[in-house]
Amino acid sequence: MEEQLNTSLDSLVEKLVGWFDLFVTNIPNLILASLIFGTAYFLSQKMSGWVDKIIRKRIKQSSIRSLIANFVSIIVIAIGMSLALGVLNLDKALTSILAGAGVAGLAVGLALQGTIANTFSGIFLAVKDIMNVGDFIETNGYSGKVEEITLRYVKLRESDNNIVVIPNKTVVDNPFKNFGLTTRIRTSVKCGVGYESDLRHVMKIAKEEIAKAFPQKDKEIEFQYLEFGDSSINFQLRFWVEATANLTTLEARSEAIILLKERFDQEGVNIPYPMRTLISEGNSNGVLVA
Repeated sequence: MEEQLNTSLDSLVEKLVGWFDLFVTNIPNLILASLIFGTAYFLSQKMSGWVDKIIRKRIKQSSIRSLIANFVSIIVIAIGMSLALGVLNLDKALTSILAGAGVAGLAVGLALQGTIANTFSGIFLAVKDIMNVGDFIETNGYSGKVEEITLRYVKLRESDNNIVVIPNKTVVDNPFKNFGLTTRIRTSVKCGVGYESDLRHVMKIAKEEIAKAFPQKDKEIEFQYLEFGDSSINFQLRFWVEATANLTTLEARSEAIILLKERFDQEGVNIPYPMRTLISEGNSNGVLVA
């Protein structure tokens, strides 16, 4: 028994001495590996700040900028760790770590398909610059001002002040209209004038009034008579408005209606009410009813 104990102690001492010799032998490698990893960590922090500054003008969403900056930081740290393990002759350990990370990444990816899809969709929206905070959009049956774009969803504030949260993937996979991508929107007004009206004069004064209120720059106001209505000759007037939101076009249309009504009143142009003729039984005389 005593002999076995002595043998075990000798083996333990031999292993400890071997480990100590290996440690002493690899002290330069440990120092070099520590310097490499420390330098990589320092560079990762600097790179994160640099990337954030570089993409700040292009990507306005802070959450997405932070994700990209952190991703670059992780890549730099991973490269530093790989080099440090290589210096320590731990390539096999690195291979095992990468294999384990690959299996774990596959499992996590399958479990978080929806979240990952929304994340990449959010990055796509930010990088392509097709939607920004403050834009007025219509998508998936909702319309409103973009309040926030995160890695998971787009938050809209509708005209009635309700908040709508839409997953990024749903926005990317479906058509959406962004009024903020253009600074000019064309709107239209429809109206009718009496049959006794001078149609060319009506066209002239309508264009004049709209041009004074809404300068068209290099565009022209479109005016077309559409049809002979029951009690009026109907026309359509289309013009351009400086706007990036659908609400502005509604306000411009309302203002145009007011201006046309005031000008028509001044010029004596009649906007007739719809009229119907009622004929009672046994009475050939018709009665006009507004």
